[in-house]
Amino acid sequence: MIDWPTRSDAAKLSDEQLLEKLQGFGLEVDRAELERLCEGALSAEEVARPLLDRCGAGAREGRPHEDWIWLCLLELWRRWWPERVCVEFLGDKIQAGYDALERQEAASAAAIWLDAWSDVVRLCDLTGVDSIREFDDRFSMYQSLFNWSQDLEDALWNAGREDPELLRARIAVCEEALRRFPDEDELMVENRRRAVAESYFELGETDKAEALFEQWLAADPRWGWGWIGWADLHFFTNNRPKDYSRAEGLLRRGYSTPGVRTREDIADRLVLLYRETGHDEEAEALAAEAKRISRSNSGVSVRRTIHREDTDGRAVVRDTATATFEGDRFPLDRMTEIVEALDAARPSIRPRRATKVGRNAPCPCGSGRKYKKCCGSSSD
Repeated sequence: MIDWPTRSDAAKLSDEQLLEKLQGFGLEVDRAELERLCEGALSAEEVARPLLDRCGAGAREGRPHEDWIWLCLLELWRRWWPERVCVEFLGDKIQAGYDALERQEAASAAAIWLDAWSDVVRLCDLTGVDSIREFDDRFSMYQSLFNWSQDLEDALWNAGREDPELLRARIAVCEEALRRFPDEDELMVENRRRAVAESYFELGETDKAEALFEQWLAADPRWGWGWIGWADLHFFTNNRPKDYSRAEGLLRRGYSTPGVRTREDIADRLVLLYRETGHDEEAEALAAEAKRISRSNSGVSVRRTIHREDTDGRAVVRDTATATFEGDRFPLDRMTEIVEALDAARPSIRPRRATKVGRNAPCPCGSGRKYKKCCGSSSD
């Protein structure tokens, strides 16, 4: 059985022992040589690859030396040049933030991730990367920037309820992302805009929040979830009384906008508002009207439902989109249309790109166990 080295193994060695380890693989390197090799590099792996080509034939007979070379470089980088940005250390910070969240230390996770975000900005500056997809293609991490940047936004919102400065940090991160990555997925751009406005509103800068939504919806009045997000400032409030009249007026404006996207979701929000305020007749009439319009427009009716369940003492939110269509048989020739309608009905669900799964991350199969204890165990 192969005894694979770990980062903790490298951390136990002195600087001299780490250099001797490298020299034992036929690499005649010292601190000056390594500093030259690492100059301009953005990861230890980037430096390790060409060093592997310089290894002697004897060193190539066993694979553990490949890990040792990378581990030695990484540990020496950590000790000698801690101020330099390094992709592996960025990955460490991201994982440390997730670990803090598991311990329910929201403020700690937010602080760790803000430091990680500064590394992302530095990497973009150093490489000229101007899109999230390019970043993820350029830098290999267990968590993609596409996924993690959205988790960062959520973490800052949750921690910001206790510390307003973290809400300001959330605004800064989202505005930075909007500026640096202007051509991103439309849904991500819209979600970030909503995050900026709702953060200003939570901070008490209500005029600023209102003005932002007014500006964005003047430019794109068909942004259905923009109208919902604006109304939610007054409907789903945290520290102030609900303004049902204002929320209803905004939702009505959105609902009556010609060609508005995700009109059914606006109707659902209005129905929820009417029921909460005791206007059940208006709620039923609007729900029926929205259903008729949806069917007459496309022949495919999609309804989104959100409800809460209590499972094993934990609150779970179920978000479901269901498509119905005319006729008794499934219309295979309209599969694309139905899938697009289902996707459009769930705009608050952010699309996720496939990523590497960390061994300590939850298994993507949904078992609730860590990857290394579930599907990942077969690769050990």
